[in-house]
Amino acid sequence: MSSARSDAPPPDLRIVLTESLQPHEQHDSQRSDPLIERLRQEHFVINPPIVAQMDEHHYVILDGANRFYAFSHLNYPHILVQVASYDGGYVELNTWRHIVCRWQAAAFLDQLGHLPLITLAEGQQPGAIAHVWLKDGRVFALRAPADDLHERNAALRAVVSIYQQNAVLHRTALTDLQAIWPLYPDAIALVVFPDYHPSDILKAAHQRAYLPPGISRHIIHGRALRVNYPLDWLRDNNVSLEDKNTQLFHWMQAKLSNRNVRYYAEATYQFDE
Repeated sequence: MSSARSDAPPPDLRIVLTESLQPHEQHDSQRSDPLIERLRQEHFVINPPIVAQMDEHHYVILDGANRFYAFSHLNYPHILVQVASYDGGYVELNTWRHIVCRWQAAAFLDQLGHLPLITLAEGQQPGAIAHVWLKDGRVFALRAPADDLHERNAALRAVVSIYQQNAVLHRTALTDLQAIWPLYPDAIALVVFPDYHPSDILKAAHQRAYLPPGISRHIIHGRALRVNYPLDWLRDNNVSLEDKNTQLFHWMQAKLSNRNVRYYAEATYQFDE
């Protein structure tokens, strides 16, 4: 394992203008709507969004589109973020796989076959925007226009929307089908997406050609979790952004000197999400 993965630096926490954030994927209303209601009642930011600098005044959201949407919806002027960089050696870009559960495979294939821009073909094919692995062993390739980012990602959004509306969706990083099916006995299919590159994420943000929610998977070595930063400090319209960041700096100093920050280098599973 590289040193970057076992000895990450302290997180770069900043308070920025909420409007300076640009998503690369759609928000998921099934997640963002309950989050909005929670934020109305909560007093702390627990897990800040992860962002990367796009230019001097803008950031692309790597992880946290639903949190950003909730802050925007509630008209928060500022948001706490963790800034990371694709070039720093502490960010990995992978993809989630989607497990489609509690539906019928025939109905799923029928709706896929009626989507505009999508060609459904049996077997694996290079250049497909996704592959569908059915539990019965059949594989289908989904093809869409490859020369237009907007059309390609719109086709992907249409595909994901089908099972978001008709089935139960789970995300997984597992690749072994024989390990997945026993864990999800009501699964009908696994949707596998191609690998993406940082340039794909940046282009999607710049061009507002959004990916569907839950495809890109950013692994951040040194991710800040359970920060519990006061929301009232972010809501306050009477304090400047510069003063808020000074306040954040002193808060961080106090956390470190009081030994309230602990670094875990190993991969973990959390059972209280």
